[in-house]
Amino acid sequence: MKTIFLDADRRIGGPYTMGAALLAHLVPPALERRPDLVTRHDIEIRAVAPGLHGSVPARRRSLADSLPREQRVLVPGARRTLRLANGLAEFVRDHLTDAGPLTVTVANLDEADPTDTELLAVLRRRVDPALLVIEEGPSAPGRGPFAADFDRYRDEGFHHAMAEAGLEALRGRAYEDDPEAWERLLLRVAASLEAIEREEEARELYDRVRRRSTHPRYRATAAYATAMILVRHHDHAKRDPEEALAWVNEAITITSLMPDRRERAFHLGFDLNGKALVEVRRGRYAAAMELVERAIELAETDLAGEHPIHRLVLYANRGQLLAMAGRKEEALADYTRAVEADPGYPDYYLDRGNLLQELGRTEEALADYEAVMRLSPPFPEAYYNRSEIRYAAGDLEGARADLDHTLELDPEFARAYVNRAGLHVAAGDLAAARRDAERGLALTPGDPHLLCVLGQVELAEHRHAEALAAFDRALEADPDLAAAWAGRGELAYERGDHDTALAALSRALKLEETPELLFNRSLVHRAAGRPVEARQDLLRAAQLAPDDADVERALSEL
Repeated sequence: MKTIFLDADRRIGGPYTMGAALLAHLVPPALERRPDLVTRHDIEIRAVAPGLHGSVPARRRSLADSLPREQRVLVPGARRTLRLANGLAEFVRDHLTDAGPLTVTVANLDEADPTDTELLAVLRRRVDPALLVIEEGPSAPGRGPFAADFDRYRDEGFHHAMAEAGLEALRGRAYEDDPEAWERLLLRVAASLEAIEREEEARELYDRVRRRSTHPRYRATAAYATAMILVRHHDHAKRDPEEALAWVNEAITITSLMPDRRERAFHLGFDLNGKALVEVRRGRYAAAMELVERAIELAETDLAGEHPIHRLVLYANRGQLLAMAGRKEEALADYTRAVEADPGYPDYYLDRGNLLQELGRTEEALADYEAVMRLSPPFPEAYYNRSEIRYAAGDLEGARADLDHTLELDPEFARAYVNRAGLHVAAGDLAAARRDAERGLALTPGDPHLLCVLGQVELAEHRHAEALAAFDRALEADPDLAAAWAGRGELAYERGDHDTALAALSRALKLEETPELLFNRSLVHRAAGRPVEARQDLLRAAQLAPDDADVERALSEL
């Protein structure tokens, strides 16, 4: 087995110091042996190892790649690095399957950037130890400054590095003679702090901008960003849409007065779009729609030939508002406009696919989800969404495979535990269902759907007190959860309490009429000596599921 030695000290190269060194060993032989494999992972390799750009051309490109940096308004979120790590793990796995096993000894793991820490965790989880052994080497960290490639950090969404290196630079004196560069860096660092859920520190930096600067654009940006913290804070208890409204109005006041028409159109449009989110949080959807419409009008009249990403974001946001208003065909047109404006950007395919799925256009939705899979490093949501289409089509094996892959990519994807646990219950694998329910509840305590699954498992194992407790907790969290009412009905039926069973099943049927619920209520009616009501439920079930053999059999017995 070949052995290589790598250093993970982030002072050497910032994000992916170790990852870039690993790729420097693996990519050149892979280019000779499996160039198709390298091509398939071009985004991940180029993001992690800029030194390989010359030998790994960009195959998958988005509109942003051809624009000046000031027009790249979509900064990747913090979760993008997980997609990069999963893509790299697949590259390493497939390359070592051909090239042979490898042992990697990594020094200075305690000094690694979070990107490398995450990559190591994914490699250990997803690559067979028979192919890749990762050992911890000695620790002797350097003492120099952090690498400060701020443009790269922003463009790639390396928020921890931007925060750490940026705060270090702001504490120094390097920017004293360039106030504009100082303010630009401060705003970038604050945005990264917000992205990694350090919002209080971000707000302190925005306050520093206000104390130091009288530049209209920077003061407007700080006011807008403060408003966004107040409506998007990861701790919902710290959200305050009313205070956010005050801040975003200040931003709009400033940008409305900008003398340059094109600069005003861009910045004012950005702020109007931000105010639309504030109005959504305040429950004022019509006002939000009007604001986005104004922003679109500004972009179309005053920004011709520039800021195409700004425009496509506005159309996608209007699509979201239209979908919320039930105007789904109009929403679909806006999502399509966003997708066609940048066919290489994967995120809006997801949004459009979800809307297509709601419209019952499942083949088109499936095509959009699979476009995401082609265009992006591994994207857990695409596999999760495809699993729902496969489940609805009766492809339980395919749905299960997609859910397995979703959780392999992201073990913290709580919704996937809900659906996979349900499949385990249907298959009679109660132990697996319990494991998934408990894993999901560890991530999202009190989730009503997971509590409902747990109740179903307890009921199947005849632990009636525990089942009732789980269903009750689910209904405390969501009183309109039909599956929990159905579970309580089944539990009462097993206990011989027909009146309680009928009440619970009737409540479930008011929320969601299905052949299964009607069939179960017919059983209770029949056990309670009410054959007429039992037959009525079965007749309705037969209308909804005319080919159901169990319903036909039950009707023949009445």
